[in-house]
Amino acid sequence: MKDGTGAGGRLIVVCGLPGAGKTSLAKVLESRMRAVRFAPDEWMDALGVNLHDAAIRAKVESLQWKLAQDLLRLGIAVIIEWGTWGRSERDALRLGARAIGAAVELRHVSANPDILYERIRRRAREDPPITKETVSHWLEAFQAPTDEEMALFDAPLEAGNV
Repeated sequence: MKDGTGAGGRLIVVCGLPGAGKTSLAKVLESRMRAVRFAPDEWMDALGVNLHDAAIRAKVESLQWKLAQDLLRLGIAVIIEWGTWGRSERDALRLGARAIGAAVELRHVSANPDILYERIRRRAREDPPITKETVSHWLEAFQAPTDEEMALFDAPLEAGNV
């Protein structure tokens, strides 16, 4: 199960809070592994919808997941860059990909609250702007992967956080 061969491709789940570096890591992996990267923020920006519209985000992620599964079946590496704040969401992706024969990696990126806030403020994509209090609430809500959870995933093909 965890041999990493994954006849159905390889899913890389990049999890972390906004501003933690998910996109930077995912773009490096995308290039190095010749993978297809799915980032709902980019699709939502292209559609001209608010990044915080939960209903639209759910639809975009559902469509991305359907496309990701099709690509995994073809043996293509796929990167999911959704944040995946909760273990249940990461479990669903892992189990779904494994059900079609794919290997699955989990990459967790993090940063301290001040760095998260500064990066979010600098990119100025949120409307209304995010406050430090909001970042604190996000930190409380985020379920960081434990060692036990990480052991359920395949070892990364690319060493470290690149």
